[in-house]
Amino acid sequence: MRRETNRKRKRGRRPENQPAETAVDEPAGTSQPNNNVTEREPVFSVAKVEVVNPSPKPASSDHHGHRRGRSRKKQENEVSVNNNSKTLTVSVPAGLSGSVTAALMDVSREGSVDRALPAMDAVVKVFCVHTEPNYSLPWQRKRQYSSSSSGFVIKGKRVLTNAHSVEHYTQVKLKKRGSDTKYVATVLAIGTECDIALLTVDDDEFWDGVQPVEFGDLPALQDAVTVVGYPVGGDTISVTSGVVSRIEILSYVHGSTELLGLQIDAAINSGNSGGPAFNDKGNCVGIAFQSLKHEDVENIGYVIPTPVIMHFIQDYEKNGGYTGFPVLGVEWQKMENPDLRLSSGMKPDQKGVRIRRVDPTSPESEVLKPSDIILSVDGVDIANDGTVPFRRGERIGFSYLVSQKYTGDSAVIKVLRDSQAVTFNIKLSTRRRLIPAHIKGRPPSYYIIAGFVFTAVSVPYLRSEYGKDYEYEAPVKLLEKLLHEQPQSPDEQIVVVSQVLVADINIGYEDIVNIQVHAFNDQPVKNLKSLVRMVESCTDKYLKFDLEYQQIVVLQTKNAKAATMDILSTHCIPSAMSEDLKA
Repeated sequence: MRRETNRKRKRGRRPENQPAETAVDEPAGTSQPNNNVTEREPVFSVAKVEVVNPSPKPASSDHHGHRRGRSRKKQENEVSVNNNSKTLTVSVPAGLSGSVTAALMDVSREGSVDRALPAMDAVVKVFCVHTEPNYSLPWQRKRQYSSSSSGFVIKGKRVLTNAHSVEHYTQVKLKKRGSDTKYVATVLAIGTECDIALLTVDDDEFWDGVQPVEFGDLPALQDAVTVVGYPVGGDTISVTSGVVSRIEILSYVHGSTELLGLQIDAAINSGNSGGPAFNDKGNCVGIAFQSLKHEDVENIGYVIPTPVIMHFIQDYEKNGGYTGFPVLGVEWQKMENPDLRLSSGMKPDQKGVRIRRVDPTSPESEVLKPSDIILSVDGVDIANDGTVPFRRGERIGFSYLVSQKYTGDSAVIKVLRDSQAVTFNIKLSTRRRLIPAHIKGRPPSYYIIAGFVFTAVSVPYLRSEYGKDYEYEAPVKLLEKLLHEQPQSPDEQIVVVSQVLVADINIGYEDIVNIQVHAFNDQPVKNLKSLVRMVESCTDKYLKFDLEYQQIVVLQTKNAKAATMDILSTHCIPSAMSEDLKA
């Protein structure tokens, strides 16, 4: 970039056309001198204290504007400082206003910083080394990488951060504000669905002088929030402020679930993840965890609210680990059409939602049926659009009532069946997907026979194979199962031929990639473990695999098993199957 030099201007009239001032964003910690920029008025702001020091007006020279008569008294400026809701006004000579304001500023700053520091000191920087599994080559892992994020200290010598901040962690370290020491942390629990992780540090020195953060109530719309953390752009702590602009059931991207969330207009950037959001009283009202990046939107960030945080903490304390958020295992339809309600036998004063499907693996499948109308949950009536009263002037999806409970708790469900109201007491559980969104830190399972690599499909596997746009690039058959199909048994999996490691034994099958295996020797394949058991114990002359699109693979059993060891040696694969399949 070309650098302009400052030239001395000859005395005389000011130039009529001065160049416009240009603002350039410089990286944090760097500064470039610019003598053309007018010095701005200094502004100080901490917590509720704000002191503005206006620049004094230039004094008039004696030979301009001097009038005869009695000389005027020198004007005095009033300097005001607002501290702890008390205003102090002092009259001082104009020439001393700057120094007096600075002195008063120090007095105001001393009390304000004391109030702000305890909460700020509880915010820590999280350093994590990740080693992610290679889902496409499941016998090995990817190259390790490092990341940094934010966290904060809570009661019980524990630290909260985001689950995605420590996903596939190898080592986690924490550094306190103003410290140059990193302390090795232990991960106590990871809540994948709610995107929260709980850490601790064994070294007692880490906890010296740190006061835990106190949690506040769920904020209201337009309440002020301050997000604190260590985002990109610098190494020191960063503070951004905004207001609560929306409270509703949000989609948690990392956990692929829907829970209560806050939308704020404060900036949340990479590295802010896991940092606290404070209200104006200094209490934590949420954890920053994701933001919306789109060309048509600006300043939309999302915060995990205190009800979800407290659910995670109490779940850990109650069960000794994270058990998840329960769901009602049904898919439902709105009942806003009057003809639909009339045909379902609903009275004019009845409202609710219609059950479309019931998850066969959920406890609800034993009592609920398709076409039942859910009228209420725990005595709270459900509207025809699936919402329930939340707070004054607010409504929220009825799934919120279920997510507030814990795995194994019961809920009273009132339904309309054949024009009769029926009440059921249902034990709640977490949801199980046919294609899981996460494998929760476990290494991926695989099995190799005659160069055919078999694995179970998961969302991380699809992302590894087809990139972040897997929802558009993956085979239609797999996407249909991902979006619409339900498991028929708790251990059901989608098993595919991931790839074929080329060898003489598998000539002609090289192009088989990501095709589902339906049966082996005319026996249905329920999951990867059942396939391994059938193949390993097979004594038939041939191994026959029935694939998607009526395609089959046939191999001689003796030759296939004999060729497997040579193929493993060629590709430096330590074992023909993952550890979990050997048990």
